[in-house]
This record gives sequence, structure tokens and C-alpha cells, in this order.
Amino acid sequence: MTLRRPTDRSPARRRLARRVTALIVAFGAAVALAGAPAPARAADDPLGPLAPVTGLLTGLPSDLQAMADAYGRITGPNGQLQNPAYLPALVQQSTAGSIESLRNLAASPTRPSLTGGALVPGFNVGNPLRAGWNGTRGIETKVAFTNRYGALLRGTVYSPKPGARDPYTGEVLRGPFPGVVLTPGSVQGSSGMYTWLGQDLAERGFVVLVYDVQGQGLSETLPHESGSNLPLCFPIAAAKPLELSGCPGVPFQQPANFIYGTLDATDFFFSTPTAPYANPLRGSAKVDAFNPLWPSFDRTPLARPTAPGRTAKFAIIGHSLGAFAVSYVQSIDPRVSTVVALDKLGSGGSGLLNAAAPIPPSTPKVPALGVHAEYGFTVAPAILGANSLTPGLSLKDDPQRELKPGYQNWTGAGQDTMVVVPRSSTHLDFTDIPLVLPASRYGQALTSVYTQAWLARWLKGAPVAPLLAERFSYLEPAGNGVWTPITLDRTGLLSRRFCSAYRLTDAGSVRADGDVNKVTPAAGC
Repeated sequence: MTLRRPTDRSPARRRLARRVTALIVAFGAAVALAGAPAPARAADDPLGPLAPVTGLLTGLPSDLQAMADAYGRITGPNGQLQNPAYLPALVQQSTAGSIESLRNLAASPTRPSLTGGALVPGFNVGNPLRAGWNGTRGIETKVAFTNRYGALLRGTVYSPKPGARDPYTGEVLRGPFPGVVLTPGSVQGSSGMYTWLGQDLAERGFVVLVYDVQGQGLSETLPHESGSNLPLCFPIAAAKPLELSGCPGVPFQQPANFIYGTLDATDFFFSTPTAPYANPLRGSAKVDAFNPLWPSFDRTPLARPTAPGRTAKFAIIGHSLGAFAVSYVQSIDPRVSTVVALDKLGSGGSGLLNAAAPIPPSTPKVPALGVHAEYGFTVAPAILGANSLTPGLSLKDDPQRELKPGYQNWTGAGQDTMVVVPRSSTHLDFTDIPLVLPASRYGQALTSVYTQAWLARWLKGAPVAPLLAERFSYLEPAGNGVWTPITLDRTGLLSRRFCSAYRLTDAGSVRADGDVNKVTPAAGC
């Protein structure tokens, strides 16, 4: 089937629409009254300075629809509320997740995970409709290793099932395969929330490590600087580089956890029995000495390096603060051949996320894909859409808003890059969270197909064409072990407010489009 704009009119969506309408009208009227100057109007603008406000109010119906669609994962067709299999699966998987947390604590009582996310039912479940994937569509392998400060990190390696076929092409998946490390987002993002991407990539012939950074998910909260079994640090000591305190990794909401987490997870991913991972300051913690899926990782060099010295068939992916972290790590780690940033591809050097410890500037070294959201953690009227992560009064949309965080930096450096902005997407489209937080119905699916095609292009030598397609096939979990094929229509699912764009090298020539969805048809982005 072809996906169009959701037409569901459930009671929940109607109530949401009424509330949002009231909010927008009230806010728009207040801005109009507060900002109204003298009655005189410019000759070439009959509405004078009120034109932006009037334009926003004129566009209220489409703005309202976009905001309602930003809850599509919950209320949309076959969404969380409409799929009868969802709630029973959520209860079952939430129980299993709680048991796993308790088992980890019992096995390692001196390495507790004291995370706020653990208080939220289902925080590490991901999409419960994916239950049953392990052993049938691919393989999940749990791993544990310490970071550079001795904190115990936990994760999962997703890999193809031996003898499996690509579910889209029918071709037999023959290893070894390219490798990927995925760093989660901040504010208690957990590895389970990114199971969708780990599984989707494994089914296409990649080996993917998804892990929890220190202080989030199932990973340990405190460091072990002395190497003892008991957590130990010196809060009054001088903070190490990128750290906010003398207790490394504390608080968790800091760039260091995500930058160092990506680097340490990459070290672990590359480890083998003959070149084991160091597991610093591990004491007697139960850890893996090396990546148990090391034989499945293809270590032969790329036939066409993505940049000088970048020959490994390896990529890093990050979301939120993790996205800014991987945008930086690609510039300093020669093992990285391409990067995918999920809201947002960053240029660094900004105090946007933490003025006390900003992420260092990023130098674009390898091809980069950015998938960016229209909204932040909450859904706000267009008048508050100055920036999806830090909203502010904006009387006029900037179509280039999502090209400025990193796309322009990458193209300016002559690197291949692409930024995709799914319609009605939120910062939470890239995580699987049950029932309570906004996310569009199809933004995650669109993100997956673009990520699959991007990594296939740079790590497998696939053609550019799939990245430029107007329609995509995607296999979506429906529950009870069933995956349903759906068709994604690019035109209907890309933002109508903010430009998506690409600059790609193809057969020695450059193909570029600064406004894929014709947001500004007159001048382009």
C-alpha cells in the first residue's frame, strides 16, 4: 500500500486537534496584539509588519494537521493504540525487561544502574511488536565491557542469521559483513529504544553494536577509577577533558559520555581473541574479553575508500547528543568510513547542549547522512519553530533551518552528504517509546530505509539510485512474529516546511538537489 497523510479521526486525535487549535489561535492573537505598531502600512505590503502573523494564522489548518500527525505513532493507522497486539506485547516485554535489570543487579551488585529511565515502565523495551526477532530473523548477542573509567557498559550485537536471505531482495546473506556502532541519545535514551535500527540493518547484512552510555539504560552509573569492585571517584578533583566534574561520567548528560562512549564501544567492536579489548579498571566485573561476533565483521579494506586512509567497512550512528558526538568522532577516528546522525548532523563548537562543556568543532572527513526532525521533544505551533531543539519565537519559517546544523559544513568541505527531514517528525521519532511521547507514524520507517541505503552505498559499494528513489519498500513489525510490507512515498512523507537536500558523487560526477521536496519552488534552498 502507499502511505498518504494519515486520515484517522479517532476521539483522541479530535481532542488533541481542538486543544492545539485553541493554543495556536490564542498565541497568534497575543503576538499580533503585542507586536502591532502604528496603523500605517507599507505600500508594497498591505498588512505591514502583521503579515507574518497573518500568514501563520492563514496556514493554521495545515499547521494543525501537521501537529496532529506528529502523534501518529500513537494514534495513527495501526499505531500503538490501534494495533490490538501492541498493549499485550508491551506488558510482556516490560516484565521481561524488568527481570533483566534485576538479574544484572544481582549478578553485579557493586555496579548498579541508577538511572531515571529505570523508573518508567517499558523504558528499555523498544517496540514490543518486534518480540520474536531473535533467532528467527537475526541473532541478538548481549555484551558487557568497561569504558575508560571502569564503568560497566552493556549492549547488544545484532547480526544476520546464518544462511538467511535479505528479506527485500531474496539474496543469501554471505558474511563477513560491514560493522556499525550505534550511540543512543541523551536524557536517558537506552539501547532498547534503538532495537529497530539494529535489527533492520542486521537483516540487510550488517553487524551492529547498540550500547548504553555510562549513566543510561542498563549501563553503570558511577566510575571505578581505582580499579576496585566498588565505585570510586574524586568529585573535588580537576575535571578531565570534556568532563563536567572530577567524577568522570557524572552527570550522564554531558558530551564526554557520548564521545568517549563511541570511541570505547568502537574499540570493543574491533577487538578479537588475539587483540582483546582492554576492559580498563574492570576489577572482577563479568565482561566480554572481545567482540563475540568478531568473525562476522568484514575487516578487508574498502575497494574505494571514502576518504584518504578511511578503508574500514565501518560506520557510526548517533541520535541527539549521540548524533553530535558521532559528528565529531568521525573527524578524529580513522576507522570511521561514514557517519549517520539522527537529529542532528552537527558542526560542533557550540554550547547549544551544554555551555559548560561544548562539543569540539567537527571537521568533515567522511560522507555523512543526517535525518532531522521538524519538532523537538514536544510539538509546538509553527510560530515557536525557530529551532526544533531550542524553540523560540519565529514569525517566519526558515526553509534552510535543518541544513544549517551540519549539511552546509559538509558540502562546504566537498564531502558527500544528505539531509532528510521527515514530515511531522519529532526528536523522538528515532526512539521507540510506548504511548506517552509524540512521534510521527512513518518517520522511523523512512529513517531506516535511508540509513540502509546510505550504509550500503559507502560500505558495500551499492549505487546511488536507491537514495534518490521516490518510493521505498519497508518491512514493518505488526506483532505475533509478523512483518508487513508497506510502501513509503517520499513526496508525502518529507517535510513541507524545511528543505531536504543532497550532494552525492555518482560515477565521477556530482549530483545535487538543495530542495528535494520543493519547499521553496521559486528560489530553492
